[in-house]
Amino acid sequence: MKDFNLENRRYVIGSVAITIVVVYIIRLFTLQLWSDDYKKNADSNAFLKKIEYPSRGAIYDRHGKLLVYNQPAYDIMVVMNEESGRLDTTEFCNTLGITKEFFIQRMNDIKDYNKNPGYSRFTQQMFMSQVSDKDFSVFQEKIFRFPGFYVQKRSIREYQYPYAAHVLGDVGEVSESDIEDDDYYQPGDYIGKLGVERSYEKELRGEKGVQILLRDAHGRIQGSYQHGKLDRKPVAGRNLTLGIDLKLQALGERLMKGKIGAIVAIDPSTGEVLCMVSSPTYDPRGMVGRMRGKNHIALERNVWKPLLNRAIMGQYPPGSTFKTTQALTYLTEGIITPATEFPCHHGFSYRGLHVGCHGHASPLSLVPAISTSCNGYFCWGLFHMMSNRRKYKNVQEAMTIWKDYMVSMGLGYKLGIDLPGEKRGLIPNAQFYDKAYHGSWNGLTIISIAIGQGEVNLTPLQIANLGATIANRGYYYVPHVVRKVQGEPLDTLYTRRHYTKASHRAYDYVVAGMRASALGGTCKHLGHYDIVMCGKTGTAQNRGQDHSVFMGFAPMDHPQIAIAVYVENGGFGADYGVPIGGLMMAQYIHGKLSPSQEREAEEFEHRRIAYGSRNR
Repeated sequence: MKDFNLENRRYVIGSVAITIVVVYIIRLFTLQLWSDDYKKNADSNAFLKKIEYPSRGAIYDRHGKLLVYNQPAYDIMVVMNEESGRLDTTEFCNTLGITKEFFIQRMNDIKDYNKNPGYSRFTQQMFMSQVSDKDFSVFQEKIFRFPGFYVQKRSIREYQYPYAAHVLGDVGEVSESDIEDDDYYQPGDYIGKLGVERSYEKELRGEKGVQILLRDAHGRIQGSYQHGKLDRKPVAGRNLTLGIDLKLQALGERLMKGKIGAIVAIDPSTGEVLCMVSSPTYDPRGMVGRMRGKNHIALERNVWKPLLNRAIMGQYPPGSTFKTTQALTYLTEGIITPATEFPCHHGFSYRGLHVGCHGHASPLSLVPAISTSCNGYFCWGLFHMMSNRRKYKNVQEAMTIWKDYMVSMGLGYKLGIDLPGEKRGLIPNAQFYDKAYHGSWNGLTIISIAIGQGEVNLTPLQIANLGATIANRGYYYVPHVVRKVQGEPLDTLYTRRHYTKASHRAYDYVVAGMRASALGGTCKHLGHYDIVMCGKTGTAQNRGQDHSVFMGFAPMDHPQIAIAVYVENGGFGADYGVPIGGLMMAQYIHGKLSPSQEREAEEFEHRRIAYGSRNR
């Protein structure tokens, strides 16, 4: 009789043997064909792949003045597989002027996958960056004594002037997330952190090159592999030309010293940003080299938040500058005509509700209402629009139409400027008020939005763009700080016209009102200039002292500049906004200030606003 147990054992033993053989075959196949461990070992012994970093693109102002350029710098790199504990650490540390503790900590950090996720013992790793010329020359003489260590030449940024820090931004070492987002980078690389250095990183950085060097059995460099056939030259980054006028930028930063706020100026014919001031600011020259980290931490801890670009991140009530949008909407919708008059008994008064206003003639038609910045007039206009049941079936429909006008003027959403961090502001809609008031609201409930208060918030950039839209009588280009990218066309986002819902005729009357304001209204200070300026003040209510706001453009018929000035706690629009705006427009159009204007500029440069302490 057949022994089935013996037969079964044979099958089991045979299966186990076959399985073991198959596993070995698979492992050998994987090691030889798929795994690159041995290849890396062999390559690391025979070759040294030396990264060659490209020159980062330079940055110029609109007149060709060099703003940002490159200076040579040196990084100390290490290949761990070659260092292998053969180093005289005492001599190494003395040569570079570092402590042994620093050396040990740095080597441990390099091998820590959490801190250095791209670590490989076969490739060059950053040991120390941006070594000075003096330290580099001493190290270079002794480098043959330090196996596994190499010098990597690259460049660091230099900022020519102490201006435009928020526009230019800065460059720093890549973070872990930067490496995860783009495999172009490896630990120790640099990347734009803020400003155009960040938003135009790919254009500025160029493309890395590589040089493959051949080594002998002792690791000594023998020359280029295959006479450099496989080498790849670095491709320099593209230069940028900004729309910024350096002289205008410098004047704006002077005028905003000791004040918190922003100035934004735009060329209405192109959308190019002529200046962008955020105050307080900082010197971009302090954000380079090995001191960058220390200086950045100090700025982060500063209670006045100098790193915050208030021009695009500050969200403020626009105050009476917003009345221009109301006039455009009421006229185009047929709620008023230019001849329509409304009473103003020191403000808007109806059914026990009162919105105050300063003293002026009453009743008023549209142009003098803009000129004198009458609160009553624009409150009455909003009330009639929201309660007009012959035109709109309910207040929600009226509110939706109103909101659509605001959005068409570039308000309530990000404009799309080519800088990181832009905020959208707030233009409320019907759903917003339905939720806030449980569906029970009317024009009186929301009356304060007619004068740029209440729930309405804009950025200084949006206010300046509103001025550009009025200067153009109904259209704007998306504001942008980069005027030209070397060898590339500008993104079509910045070359298309965006038309608003308001009529050209409505714009003519708003321009007339802003010109009347400059001649004898709330902007009468502008009448002193030999330039035909148009303006609108704003006094934005605040928990403390009111904010001083100005929006204007010049010349009236062939505008070259539109501007917004926002000074926190500056009081009336005429106190700070108008005079600063006037000086800025004169500087840009004439290229310089007259002696009397220079004296006025010096006065505002030294005028400070007492803000007290700020919450951290």
